[in-house]
Amino acid sequence: MDHSLPWAGSSVNRLFPLSNGMSGETDLFGALDLGTNNCRLMIAAQTVGGFRVVDSFTRAVRLGEGLHHTGRLSEDAMGRTVEALQICADRLARRKVGMFRAVATEACRRAVNGRDFIARAQAAAGFDIHVISGREEASLAVESCANLIHNPRFGPPRNRALLFDIGGGSTEVAWIRSDTAQQTESLIGYLSLPVGVVTLSEQFGPMEDLTAERYRAMVEYTRTFLNDFENVHRIRSEIRRDQVRLIGTSGTVTTLASLILNLPRYARAAVDGSLLPASSARLAMRKLRDMGLSNIESHPCIGPDRALFVLPGCAIFEAIHDIWPMQDIIVADRGLRDGMILRMLRKASSMSRRSTRPLHPRQALSTQNLMQATGL
Repeated sequence: MDHSLPWAGSSVNRLFPLSNGMSGETDLFGALDLGTNNCRLMIAAQTVGGFRVVDSFTRAVRLGEGLHHTGRLSEDAMGRTVEALQICADRLARRKVGMFRAVATEACRRAVNGRDFIARAQAAAGFDIHVISGREEASLAVESCANLIHNPRFGPPRNRALLFDIGGGSTEVAWIRSDTAQQTESLIGYLSLPVGVVTLSEQFGPMEDLTAERYRAMVEYTRTFLNDFENVHRIRSEIRRDQVRLIGTSGTVTTLASLILNLPRYARAAVDGSLLPASSARLAMRKLRDMGLSNIESHPCIGPDRALFVLPGCAIFEAIHDIWPMQDIIVADRGLRDGMILRMLRKASSMSRRSTRPLHPRQALSTQNLMQATGL
């Protein structure tokens, strides 16, 4: 896999020094994903073959609220986000995180005052925040899901994978070449749609009284961004040859999986890596449309913070599946933070190998092991 993206080197923040021994249990790594709707922090410790999460924080800051109509980040949204970033900074300091990376995505890419906000946020939080491209988003999502791409539990090896990540302000689609024998994957092409659950809800809202006609309009609108990508890469022909795995990583697909599994409350361990039959997903989407907003808000696997964005997410998912119809979808509850942690682990391992002190064999991290790490 190509690991030559710009931030993979010296731009990683060093907060507290990592120990020379790279013990795998005391050295901590942090990753922050500042999206259009959520601010997410993950702090992890290196383990043999991967990492374990020791702390996490998520807050629905709604940074992109109103962005579709004004082109700007609002003062209220920026204030909420800065407050969340300061909480993250406190957690990082309290845990004495050694290596850290923070990225921002579509809302900061699109807003005319996005750069000004990043400068303000960095000053308040005390760490750098890098606005990444859609390509880098897609690449990080691929990296976080590598072990799902190659997992024999999902059937015979496939030489292609299609991954989609439905976000708040955009949706990333990655078309991947997979070599299961070598446990490697490469990005053939990617698409960053300017369509996310927040932007779609603002464009087609209100969601409180969403009609079947407006829902279908959201699906059709999203499909217009996918047709050219299909015409270039001819993904449907690979699907007919049974050479593609479809992987969904977003709150939309994890919500659908939790509904189908009939979970009493959301459980990552039950959802991540599960197989979602497309027929069941379609039934779950129809059920959600029939439930009404108040019932969606009260559902234990959804809640009021996410309720407004469930149906726009379903519309995006439906558009993707209309274009690329597959029988099953592999569900991934992982994303940019997981990909960033894996890259930092590789960087730390490389730094250790260059040091004069040799590593114990059990402390050495191979690329293959890291790619297979689940994070939990």
